[in-house]
Amino acid sequence: MSATFAFINAKGGSGATTICAELAKVLRQDVALVDGDLSGRRNVAVLFDAIAPLDAVREDSTVAVTRAGGITLAELAPTYEAGFTIVLDSVERIASTLERNNLVLADLPLPFAAPVRPFVVRATRFIVVTEPTLLGVTSGSTLIAELLRFGVPRSRIAILINNARGGTTAMARQTIENALESATIAEFPPMQDRNFGKAIGALATRLRSIAAEPPLESILPSAKDFVHNRRSAPRPEPQRAPEPEPQSPAAFAEQTDDEPPADQEISPRERLKFRIHAALAENIDLLDASRAHTDANKLAEVRAKIDETAQRILSEQHVLDTAEDIAKIKQEIVSEALGFGPLEELMGDPAVSEIMVNGFRTIYVERNGLIEFAGRSFTSEGQLRLVIERIIAPLGRRLDESSPMVDARLPDGSRVNAIVDPLSIDGTTLTIRRFGKRRLSAKDLIEKGSAVAQMLEFLQACVSARLNVLISGGTGSGKTTFLNILSAYIPKRERIITIEDAAELRLNQPHVVRLESRPQNIEGRGEVKIRDLVRNALRMRPDRIIVGEVRGGEALDMLQAMNTGHDGSLTTVHANSGRDALSRIETMVLMAGFDLPVRAIREQIASALDLVIQTERLRDGTRKITSISEIIGMEGEVVTMQELVKFAQHGVDASGAVVGEFAFTGVQPQSLRRFEEYGVEYDVRRLSTLSAVGTLW
Repeated sequence: MSATFAFINAKGGSGATTICAELAKVLRQDVALVDGDLSGRRNVAVLFDAIAPLDAVREDSTVAVTRAGGITLAELAPTYEAGFTIVLDSVERIASTLERNNLVLADLPLPFAAPVRPFVVRATRFIVVTEPTLLGVTSGSTLIAELLRFGVPRSRIAILINNARGGTTAMARQTIENALESATIAEFPPMQDRNFGKAIGALATRLRSIAAEPPLESILPSAKDFVHNRRSAPRPEPQRAPEPEPQSPAAFAEQTDDEPPADQEISPRERLKFRIHAALAENIDLLDASRAHTDANKLAEVRAKIDETAQRILSEQHVLDTAEDIAKIKQEIVSEALGFGPLEELMGDPAVSEIMVNGFRTIYVERNGLIEFAGRSFTSEGQLRLVIERIIAPLGRRLDESSPMVDARLPDGSRVNAIVDPLSIDGTTLTIRRFGKRRLSAKDLIEKGSAVAQMLEFLQACVSARLNVLISGGTGSGKTTFLNILSAYIPKRERIITIEDAAELRLNQPHVVRLESRPQNIEGRGEVKIRDLVRNALRMRPDRIIVGEVRGGEALDMLQAMNTGHDGSLTTVHANSGRDALSRIETMVLMAGFDLPVRAIREQIASALDLVIQTERLRDGTRKITSISEIIGMEGEVVTMQELVKFAQHGVDASGAVVGEFAFTGVQPQSLRRFEEYGVEYDVRRLSTLSAVGTLW
């Protein structure tokens, strides 16, 4: 039985040559080992101590073949210069001879230079050898993309995970398979591990079992022509539909199905970028380089290497004609290598408030409250995962099979959420909630129509008088932004402690302590929850405690803090109305694990909270403060509230914009007594200048 198996390193030093050599020793009499490395390293010859025999037979042929230890060895080039003098007919003849009676293990480079093509087209399976690291998987993704463009069916590509360096930080097998979208043919421990021999034996058995599969040239006829043609690579007939033009917000809104944009045939320009990225993955640890963004010298050095590599490949390929095109693609490569890739430009657009990546091919954004297709994509799943790793690695977070969801933040405070397969069925999903470089102020809210001056003056008095404030609203309604604005009213002399899942609050006060929760590590230990931080904050002599969002049992600790002398605290909660917010707080207190009577919980809520502010994102994409309500106590079993201000909506105008007014309900605020106690000057008649609710209809 004869068959050829092509082994290719995902990145330099992944171990393809060593594994081929160990396999050959197990298979022995019926195996041929081909060293297709054209750089002149002669690894196979050194491993089998066969340098002299190979050099002796090379006098009669440009390709040397000999026997060593019962194994047939073939070496294409002893030096780099010799690779340019190889006669292709000699390689073709040797390849035909070897495949007659042997399993052929071909250690090949990528891209496939002319001298190795006879072995490529005879290959039954292409085995990508990768390390279980982020860089290894990223390089593997680029390599597999190159194989697919060459015309190799995905079913003929297999992954060989070689954990040669050992260590407990290696990526899980399932994570690697999901990232590379290919099955694993074998998984190897370090060579000194006693299970290494078992893994070699199992792989040898596996190769024998699939040796009867047809070679590439029988399933891809154009591959035969490629052997003697340096200019064109075999490709299957295109099966993909072209990518649609970017949609307008109106067109997107009219769609009934959320079909992602179809893929398009890879252009020469994109293929060129793939080649540059593959070369960078070989020579530069891009993850470590991107972490060094605070080291200007290191970053400049890395940028210079990227520029040098890009320039070398650009000069070889001659795909781009103008200096402007060359400069543009270099900038794209730097952005993709060190920054956020196709998200780089979106991150710099002040009009983009949300970025939503639904798999590496599809990116949507929110502009002015409306969602639209971004018209760009990542080059691969690996590139998307690399961008996520750059975000979460400095924060000590991880994203893998054991921890498939992560919340994190960017240096500018933007909130990041990522979720991967198997929880995200259609591929890795990334969502970035952006916060502008400039902190919004109360004046900005007034200019945008989110509030009016009379409301903000009242709320400033409430914060100054140390009322406990709960901000309620749906996802993306502006809760955190408004919490930032309210915090500006806190006196600068006070000590503030902020507690968040992912730190995104940006306070201007000088005395701020920021605390951030921590997820469990890979061993399931070390988790620090929000409620742990709330309890700890009570021992830190806070004047005010700000919890970014209450989601669970920490609600009980927050209420207790508000009821034990820590007035003036602020927090947010997801809810559709002020009344719903109180119900959610009640439910979250029960999640703390204490069997408390419902009445006791409601009494805690009534005595702890003073003010509930409701925020909403309306149908036209605008965000407004739609209600301000006071909690005034208990009436029987019910927490009583009174609404002071509300947004009364009339409808929408011809352009679809919401039409309405902020109105005063006419109720005398109970907090006026608190204002007097704290010496806060406030004239309630300012609220009376708003329209009365009854006059709006």
